Amino acid sequence: MRAGKLDRTISLQRAVETVAPSGAVSSAWVTLATVRAELLQATADEAAAGYGEAETVSRVYRIRWLPNVEITAADRVLDGAAYGIKDVVEIGRRRGLELRCERIRT
Repeated sequence: MRAGKLDRTISLQRAVETVAPSGAVSSAWVTLATVRAELLQATADEAAAGYGEAETVSRVYRIRWLPNVEITAADRVLDGAAYGIKDVVEIGRRRGLELRCERIRT
């Protein structure tokens, strides 16, 4: 993985829930890591949905391996907008990760 291709800075976030002393539960996004990434693919697709037309914006990012962070489909990527992670693919043997993300706009 060439460092020159990692031309974007993205944040990896995870949803956490906290319980207040009163018993109220609140949810927030916590940043796991801010890393350099390569944008491999950016696509937009329009499809009919039950509530009208929806535009699906998909992106594929490549990042270096993070030794102490396990990224799952429950996490999200911030790159100007929030993208939910749909798939995480390991590149090589702990060399890098490919993150397939999606954002749906109506």
